[in-house]
Amino acid sequence: MVHLSKNSRLGDIIDHPVGHDMCYRLLLMLGLNPLLLKNPLLRRLRFRTLAKLSHGQLDDAFMDSFFHLLNIEKDRPVNKMGEPTTAWWKEATIYQIYPRSFCDSNADGIGDLRGIINKLDDLKALGVDALWLSPIYRSPDDDNGYDISDYYDIHEDFGTMDDFDELIVELEKRDMRLIMDMVLNHTSDEHAWFQEALRDPKSPKRNYYFLRDAASSKSVKSEDTPSQECGDLSPPNNWTSFFRGSAWRYFPEEELWGLHLFSKKQMDLNWESEALRDEIMEILHFWLKKGVSGFRLDVINYISKAEGLPEGNETIGAMLSFYGIEHYVFGAKLHEHLREMQTRAFTPYRAFTVGECPGVGREMSKLLAGEERGEMDLVFSFDHLENPGFTRWDDYRYDLDYYKHYMINEQEALGSNHWMSLFFENHDNPRMISKVNPDPHVREQLGKLLALLLFSMRGTVFLYQGQELGLINEDFRSMDDIRDVESLNYYREKVAEGNEDQGWRDILAGSRDHARTPYPWDDQPHAGFSPVTPWIESSSSNRSNHLNAQRADDNSVWHFYRKLIDIRRHHKGLVYGDVKFVKKKKRHYWACYRTYGDKRYFIEANLSDKPIKRPTGNPEGRLIISTHSSQKNLLQPYEAAIYEL
Repeated sequence: MVHLSKNSRLGDIIDHPVGHDMCYRLLLMLGLNPLLLKNPLLRRLRFRTLAKLSHGQLDDAFMDSFFHLLNIEKDRPVNKMGEPTTAWWKEATIYQIYPRSFCDSNADGIGDLRGIINKLDDLKALGVDALWLSPIYRSPDDDNGYDISDYYDIHEDFGTMDDFDELIVELEKRDMRLIMDMVLNHTSDEHAWFQEALRDPKSPKRNYYFLRDAASSKSVKSEDTPSQECGDLSPPNNWTSFFRGSAWRYFPEEELWGLHLFSKKQMDLNWESEALRDEIMEILHFWLKKGVSGFRLDVINYISKAEGLPEGNETIGAMLSFYGIEHYVFGAKLHEHLREMQTRAFTPYRAFTVGECPGVGREMSKLLAGEERGEMDLVFSFDHLENPGFTRWDDYRYDLDYYKHYMINEQEALGSNHWMSLFFENHDNPRMISKVNPDPHVREQLGKLLALLLFSMRGTVFLYQGQELGLINEDFRSMDDIRDVESLNYYREKVAEGNEDQGWRDILAGSRDHARTPYPWDDQPHAGFSPVTPWIESSSSNRSNHLNAQRADDNSVWHFYRKLIDIRRHHKGLVYGDVKFVKKKKRHYWACYRTYGDKRYFIEANLSDKPIKRPTGNPEGRLIISTHSSQKNLLQPYEAAIYEL
């Protein structure tokens, strides 16, 4: 295996899976076209030449960190030829439920398991094959359940274990499955493990976490990294939290620092502890024995941290706005830990797994979820959710041409042993319709276009609750409407910087709360979600697009999703077929062929809000579904269709 260094050519670095994905992400952040990775002149450059052109930004410390990360990974993805193997989860439409906001059955303003059970027939009518529940475990709810205090119990807001068992039974009656959200990178600080770890220095639980003696803490090396939090004491390193500030929390009574990559109540687990890993296997077995079909693994690529937790590189930290990320985004023992879980927990139950992997791109995903790898089935990566040069907090109009080129690169690079997760929305992101075009006059057309783009590609489709109704971002009036811990911390930081107005604009653009408001069921108070005031309010524009109204309208977004799910179920070529894009350079135009055995399909779409000419005239073949009722030589704004040839 070639050892990469500053003397290596960029082509060799780009051909490395981690190098490819890191360079791809860097180009996105700089607002540059990722197609530059294929430029022959650029590929011939040696990295040291690029470093010289950076005017000192890519210094020796940066290069040491960058190449250390690359050289950890010794394997290369393998693309196999032929038809992909079949699996239930490849053909399934998986529907994510945010339980707190789905349906309240006991009039406390919070959704619950009984509410989900009551609405299973509605989900079955849509055509859903499996539910993915955001965490329902016991939790203090600092991060709405992603801070677990007891993996073996149900949060009292959501019901009881009996309710959960009944949910499994009712799903089985409808030939539906359940995917659980499992958080294994961190626990709540109120978890019994952490409480014992703090209380007893001799407890084996102390090794379950990253706890460091304050007396031996190192000083922070840069004024750009987090300020000191406790008098003259400094955190053990300069790592920063994704929820703002230092990634270290000080516990004064014990004189200890504890690592938390997310909120201060979410303490990171130390996967180096064999005893901890044994506990994790028991947790997974507990839920699998209950009849769970698989797991969505929260930020699972962060579980392997670099030995000694070294300082984050200053240049990388400034580039990414997070210090230390290079020491855990794709750690040295990540493959080892994933394979252990697969062998000890998932394989015996034939469980499905999809890993949330922020910062991981196409080639790294192949190493985590290739069929021959024995690690996971699928990866959620997020490079398609923002245009180059933008983040979730930016107020801008998403260009669907970028999504087209992203999908061309992804779909055409898939081997038969790889599979994609197809999604636009989840509990961590604003509504996609609002990002593309907030004009209410195109809301329905755009919602249908996005649906067709999802269901016509090769991969597993994930829907987020309300997406099938074409829900949009909320019309929040002030910070009093916001509940999300990440948004609250972000806003406080902006206020402290003297940028209060900018902070509010950023919240309106990127708050996770846009996707977390109650599901609108009908025209009753609070849209039928609850008879009392919900834990978070939704705006009138979403309440008026409730499910009952859409089910009564054959041309609604809901009916369009229902038809697409049914079409995909009966046309396996739209699941497993090869993908070949045509007219790739024509702006605003999406066109591709799907081929599976003797079946062939043509998909075309107008990605803009203006009519465009069809490059090849009216397509031949049988129209299966279209966003518009009449076919013309012009593609209407956001028009899309699937034809069987």
